[in-house]
Amino acid sequence: MSTDIRQQIGTSSTGLVVLTNADAEEHEEAPVQPSGMRSKGIRFWLVFLAICVSLFLSAFEFTAVSTALPTIVHDLNGEDFVWVASAYALAATALLPASGGMAQIFGRRPCMLLSLALFTLGSALCGAAKTMNWLIAARTIQGAGGGSILAISAIIISDLVPLAERALYNGFIGLTWAVATAMGPIVSGALAENGQWRWLFYLNLPLAGAAGVLVVLFLKIKTPQGSFREKMARMDWIGNALVIGSSTAIVLALTWGGVQHPWSSAQILAPLIIGVLGLLSFLLYEARVAKHPLVPISLVSNRTSFSGYVQTFILPVLTVAVTYFIPVFYQACWGASPIRSGVLFFGISLTVGPFLILGAVSIAATKTYRVQHWIGWAACLAGLGALSTLNEHTDIARATGALIVFGFGSGLVYGATYFPVLAPLPVTENAHAMAFFQFCRSFATVWGATIGTAVLQTQLTKRLPAEFVDMLPDGVAIVYTAITVIPDLPEPLHTQVRVAFADSIRILWLVFIGICGIGALASLLMKGLPLHTQLDEQWGMEEKEGQESTDEEEAQTAAPEIAPTLIQ
Repeated sequence: MSTDIRQQIGTSSTGLVVLTNADAEEHEEAPVQPSGMRSKGIRFWLVFLAICVSLFLSAFEFTAVSTALPTIVHDLNGEDFVWVASAYALAATALLPASGGMAQIFGRRPCMLLSLALFTLGSALCGAAKTMNWLIAARTIQGAGGGSILAISAIIISDLVPLAERALYNGFIGLTWAVATAMGPIVSGALAENGQWRWLFYLNLPLAGAAGVLVVLFLKIKTPQGSFREKMARMDWIGNALVIGSSTAIVLALTWGGVQHPWSSAQILAPLIIGVLGLLSFLLYEARVAKHPLVPISLVSNRTSFSGYVQTFILPVLTVAVTYFIPVFYQACWGASPIRSGVLFFGISLTVGPFLILGAVSIAATKTYRVQHWIGWAACLAGLGALSTLNEHTDIARATGALIVFGFGSGLVYGATYFPVLAPLPVTENAHAMAFFQFCRSFATVWGATIGTAVLQTQLTKRLPAEFVDMLPDGVAIVYTAITVIPDLPEPLHTQVRVAFADSIRILWLVFIGICGIGALASLLMKGLPLHTQLDEQWGMEEKEGQESTDEEEAQTAAPEIAPTLIQ
């Protein structure tokens, strides 16, 4: 090894020799040696259980609400149905960058407890909703908690498990998501069909309570020093205001475009342009002005992390589209009931989790992540292509096969984007990196739901029979409420409406094939870097007296065996 590279090799506080980013960039697909870290104790596994329970809630909501949404909107005599999805995603997105900053300033445990409390309150209010406005407001509160749960959970895992070992734990999380996404559509469909959709939200309460108890009892992570006033002064309030305002403006434009106002109108172009310029201003402010930035520019200053973040954004756009609009296809084109729609959704809900686990196992075994991305994106393109061939007469086998292929691809990519994001970054950036990672995912769900809705409603405006549109109080703007009455329409109107929905949804899939192509191209930018074995020790689990010295002795004993191998 050359002298200049040797000078870039540092030693961690445990005595382990570690490679810096500069060295990693020169050694693509380099194998990572065992870190010699001690096995996890019972307290760690109980904390990990709390994280899995919390993530179960998020995954369950993700697939369950979409299946019951037509029934919910019908019962509440709603109009702006898209906001049931978008309000949750928007609230989660707006607070995600702040959640990383808060976790860094106030500590992980208080932020996790606050997130669970908000999610619980929002769920209770959703279950008690009497109007659509009430439900949308409650979903906003629920989203604020749900988004923060995702970010804080990812940050805690990053604190406690080195990147080289994290694929295994991501596999466990994948299993959690597999169970939740498989249960979501069935439970939701059954509750909606029996007029009990409110329990879809009430069921969150005991699970959130159990997760909170585990966090209180066992998440004993070191907390930062300083007074409350000092910590509040370190919050990036201007950055928060910019990202919240910009996100809201963009979502408004995407929600109204082509439905309430033409895309070329000032009502759409003004908030869209303001929102995009606001996001650019946010990034510029974070890079040049902010003393304690929510999103440090170092997170995207290398092409591998940049590629990871782009892929992290694109994939949820696609998965949200499939999750929300496949049930629409089943119920509008095939006349499926909510519970049957949930069963037919098994093609994806039962494949994403297992293939996420498969991808995690392959990363853990090979210590590489690029091939998994490339295979995954190819499968996503193939699955969306197959969905674009569906019509009102398609047999179930073809639709299920298309969902399985897409589920295979999205599962691989979903579990792998984590690694190109973090591999080039120092572990001290874990909190900001994971908050921005979850921000990209959550903001993408806003785009997935609103782009899909805009495309669908724009196409339906052109294709639906005038006789059917005249039956709707506000035209196509609330066509979601009419899905439940399509099976009862007389012929030939019944067939005409089914064909209109099928043709409109086909155009929707073609749009998302183009978006999927962007993700596939972005995957070509990333390098295959080694997965580092360091931990940010300032966020370790609090140790009992006498245990810390023993652990240090074990680490020092392991270090001499590992160091020569890494230097070679």
